[in-house]
Amino acid sequence: MLPEARYDDYGVPLCRSNVGESIWSLYQSSPAAFKKAVKEYFELRMPNWTVVSVNFHQRVIWLRDDRGRSV
Repeated sequence: MLPEARYDDYGVPLCRSNVGESIWSLYQSSPAAFKKAVKEYFELRMPNWTVVSVNFHQRVIWLRDDRGRSV
């Protein structure tokens, strides 16, 4: 079963994504290495998208699209 859609603080839908098992395997053994690997993965493959949250049990990573956003 897929997790329900999630939205950012402005009501914009977040993107549901994932990473490979080699990165997920770091989640419990080295949380700092996991965070670093996830950040590097998405910086390279999806520039201007920001990791918002992670759900290990459902293997879901929620991303926010920052293209064209001014902060």
